[in-house]
Parts: sequence; C-alpha cells; structure tokens
Amino acid sequence: MSSSAPAAAIVQSPPAESRLARILGSSIGQKLVMAATGIILSGFVVGHMVGNLTVFKGAAAINAYGAALRKFPAVLWGVRFGLLLSVGLHIWSYLALSVKSWGARPKGYRVTSYKEASLASRTMRWTGPILGAFVVFHILHFTTGTIHPGFAYISGDVYHNLVAGLSYAPVAAFYIVAMACLALHVFHGVWSLFQSLGFSQPRYDSFARRLATLFTIIVVGGFVLIPFAVLAGFLKLQ
Repeated sequence: MSSSAPAAAIVQSPPAESRLARILGSSIGQKLVMAATGIILSGFVVGHMVGNLTVFKGAAAINAYGAALRKFPAVLWGVRFGLLLSVGLHIWSYLALSVKSWGARPKGYRVTSYKEASLASRTMRWTGPILGAFVVFHILHFTTGTIHPGFAYISGDVYHNLVAGLSYAPVAAFYIVAMACLALHVFHGVWSLFQSLGFSQPRYDSFARRLATLFTIIVVGGFVLIPFAVLAGFLKLQ
C-alpha cells in the first residue's frame, strides 16, 4: 500500500493592500505619514514665503513671480492637488493618533500636568484648526478675490491685491495671529519630526529644538514682515 507524502503547505505572502493597511493602521505608520506630509507642507511654506518676499522688490517682481506660477496650469494644479492630499493625510494621521491616545487613557487624569509639555505641543489641537480656517480665508482673499474688503480684486496684479488686502487692519491682524499659530505649530512639528523618525536621544533632541527655533523664526518672520510693512506704510499702492 503506497502512501503519498502530504503536499507542502503553500504560504502566500499577504497582498500589498493588506500590508499597507496594517502599516497605516499602526501608530508608527501614522507618525511616518504625519512626518512625511509635514515635510512636504513645510517645504511649500518656505517656497511661498520666499515668493511673497519679492514684494519688497516692487510690483514688477512679485507680479512676474505670480505670472510664472500661472504659466503652466497643469503643474500648478498638480501642486495644488498634492498639497490638498498632504493636508488631508496630515489631518487624518493626527486624528488617528489622537483617538489612540484618548483610548489608551479613557478616564483621563484628575490633574493635568504640563511639566513636560511645551506651549506649542499643548496648543496643537487649536493651532491646526485655526490654520485650516486661515488657509480657506487666504485662498478666498488672494487667489479668488471673493472676500476682498472694500476694493476691486485685480486678476494678475499680485502687488495691488497683496498691499490693498493687508491695508485693511482687521485682515492684517488676522494674518499676524495666524502666523503666531503657524509659529507654534511649525516649532512643535519640526521638533517632533525627529522623535517620529527615531532620533529621541538627548543630543538629537537639543539639535531638533535649535533647528525648530531657527526654522520658525525665519519662516514666520518672513511672513509677518509683509503685513507689518503694509500697516507701517512701507509698502504702498502704486
């Protein structure tokens, strides 16, 4: 009587979709998504700030900058879509991590200790939504001209729209407040990026804080310089 050996079990590797789902469902994966999208958004913020500062070279310079952005519509819309996707993933990863954090301590603490938490980290839940509202306002203000207060939006005249829009004190004040929120958000984001990537040793922590401080000062300082210059009368309509 002959007996055949049992067929070797065939072990199939899980499909790529399930591996991706497991990664994105883990805290490490969500932190990596937040870090990657944070880098993308930080790069955009730097580029946007540098472009805006051409206003100090005069109307011709910043209008040429605006015209260059509109020269290739497909590229422009591709960048906009990429930024929108990055913002969506950034928000999703934050919410997913927050839900896990809340689930880990559903009853909360009797006394909240802020000894180890910075002002920037404690206000992330507020600065994020404020910045989100600011982005919507900013698009309606300078991109579409929908809510320009008290004057006509001139398509293609970036200098006029920028100076005229920020000449209205409440709007300029809102921009400055939004940049204060950006400072807190960016500082904590750059610093925590090192932790998300595994650089949590004291020497890296010190470097991360210095880098976060320098980055925040340069970027936010460049942005707030413009509304202050407009309010002070340094930048005027031509």
